[in-house]
Amino acid sequence: MVKSVDAKSVKAWLTDTRELAFLDVREYGQYGEGHPFHSTSVPFSRFEPEIVHLVPNINVRIVLFDAGDGVAQRAAAAAERLGYRNISVLAGGADGWSQAGYTLFAGVNVPSKTFGELLEHQRHTPRITADELHQLKASGERFIIVDGRPFGEYQKMNIPGGICCPNGELALRIEEIIPDAQTKIIVNCAGRTRSIIGAETLLALGLPNPVMALENGTQGWFLAGLELERGANRRHGMATPVRPALAQRARHVRRLAEARGVRFTDAATVAGWLADAARTTFLIDVRTPEEFAAGSAPGFQHAPGGQLVQATDQWVGVMRARIVLADSDGIRAPMMAQWLAQLGHDVSVLEGGIAAGSPLPARSGAPTWSPVALARTNARAVTALPADHRPAIIDVRASFDYRKAHFEDSIWSIRPRLPQLASRVEGRSVVLVADRADTAALAAGELIGASARAVQWLDGTPEDWRSAGLNVAATPGQPADADCIDYLFFVHDRHDGNAEAARGYIAWEMGLVDQLDEAERGVFRLG
Repeated sequence: MVKSVDAKSVKAWLTDTRELAFLDVREYGQYGEGHPFHSTSVPFSRFEPEIVHLVPNINVRIVLFDAGDGVAQRAAAAAERLGYRNISVLAGGADGWSQAGYTLFAGVNVPSKTFGELLEHQRHTPRITADELHQLKASGERFIIVDGRPFGEYQKMNIPGGICCPNGELALRIEEIIPDAQTKIIVNCAGRTRSIIGAETLLALGLPNPVMALENGTQGWFLAGLELERGANRRHGMATPVRPALAQRARHVRRLAEARGVRFTDAATVAGWLADAARTTFLIDVRTPEEFAAGSAPGFQHAPGGQLVQATDQWVGVMRARIVLADSDGIRAPMMAQWLAQLGHDVSVLEGGIAAGSPLPARSGAPTWSPVALARTNARAVTALPADHRPAIIDVRASFDYRKAHFEDSIWSIRPRLPQLASRVEGRSVVLVADRADTAALAAGELIGASARAVQWLDGTPEDWRSAGLNVAATPGQPADADCIDYLFFVHDRHDGNAEAARGYIAWEMGLVDQLDEAERGVFRLG
């Protein structure tokens, strides 16, 4: 049975000893405008697949909240259908949290971003400004620029001459990149967090090289009036390094992780954890996407190590859950684990790495969700029907994708608001436009509940429709900004030449620490 719980009680639950999934079921744009510090975004538009991924234990204590519009109750009913047993709804939603005197934090990945700021403040991370780096380029002094972001982000824009080596790979691969022990190493990201954590990762290795973080990353470079490079393809090697010194590196990183409270756990112990219905255990492979695609162990999800630290809430939706990391080298998993431990997580490393994970049993009683298969149709078949027989065409893609190009006769909507279309679909056939089968299936369930006669999924893309000679419209102002609840307007164009947005984003990151209360600050373990 779904219970109502007040903000004060939830605030106390955030610091007790039991597991808690505190889930914001508003859409991503609403979440980004302001949410409680430890809440995780699980938008109702994709609720079922996301909660199964982020909360893999049906017994965990769950608190859902919305905008005070009843969406949390609908999400709670969906969670109960999946088998979740301990669900509460936050009274008053996000507004109720704020009215109780608690802060709503703007932005995303807030705990990780805040951790980066606390880390820099405590460790006094060496840094270099964009202007100083520009002068260094002209000086002839030896240095390299290491971009700690994933390759896709790096290719969008990077500091000229930078080499992509994501933070999760640094401890394993940095010697592939630096020519000697005297070369300065400058780590950058798009803003601040990964620059700081990447630099501190290298400092923790005890390298003889001078190491610095580029202050404010690519945004700082842009704000200094300097030109960014785009489409670069310089990156670390893809093969696992084989060097005699790697064994010594593994011992060093293990000692570091153990000093931070990380456990090294065998497969038998992890199997026991997976069988424990009272606790949640996440199994995470932190190797590269290419390594994971080539083969992992059953039950392991993939999260590149640097991104796991940068955006932990994209993979872990349960506070105080067990997290088990694995690699194939004994270096990457312990290094990322010690960062997660400082973020306040209960984290272990699997002894023997991915190879030891192969016999682990499946989690017992884990929730599952599979989308209902919808019949497909195509735009030409729809337009060939007489006007009085045409179905209602409802587009549930991202609002900004709809603005760019949509089927001319379509209506944009999103799952939380589909019941508002009941009078327009009652007794009618509906064709859904969606990018994904699961999104279409979730929307179809809402429309059938609103008495639509039949629902199909429209095949193809706007480019396909144009090629078929069909009418495709662009409406830059529709849906209106107020309706684009899935889109995060918060400094959204900071990478597209908007200096004000870039400055606003940097100020937001640097201001996070000042918003913390004692309980929120107390989660971190930076010792």
